[in-house]
Amino acid sequence: MGRAEAPCALIVMGVSGSGKSTVAKALGERLGWRFEDGDSFHPASNVEKMRAGHPLTDEDRWPWLNAIADEIARVCGRGEHVIIACSALKHTYRDVLLRGRDDVRFVFLKGTKELIAERLAHRKGHFMPPELLASQFNTLEPPEASEHVVTVSIDESVEAIVDGVVRQLKLGGAIPKVLP
Repeated sequence: MGRAEAPCALIVMGVSGSGKSTVAKALGERLGWRFEDGDSFHPASNVEKMRAGHPLTDEDRWPWLNAIADEIARVCGRGEHVIIACSALKHTYRDVLLRGRDDVRFVFLKGTKELIAERLAHRKGHFMPPELLASQFNTLEPPEASEHVVTVSIDESVEAIVDGVVRQLKLGGAIPKVLP
């Protein structure tokens, strides 16, 4: 089997409260890659809708997902690296984010509904109310191996999760040259 180029982007995905932003930031610090929170790509209308307790529709999500995909294309086109925290709950959403690229990998933060509900109950200052967690799990289509995904359990410390991602992607501690 040949060696592929290292990913130019990692998308840390999962339901709200799974730790996407926290893990993505820590992973970015470890690898020296820029971190972007996918939430910052939402139009204001989406944020207001979620803050009001209403789940987004697919129509709400397309402009958001395309804005993230545009950023990935820009970063990769410049030969840089980025880590983006983005829920990416459905296969179709992940297809939009990838746009057929093979130099992007997903990191799926997997956890139980009970653990994530507990985390959301203690989270302050986020626009996603805990009541929307059920809709997140109902929407979630866990990624398949064919989607170039690394799956990690959120039952560990952030450092252990980052260690697991780096180990599974064989990234070492620096910007990688190649991936097996």
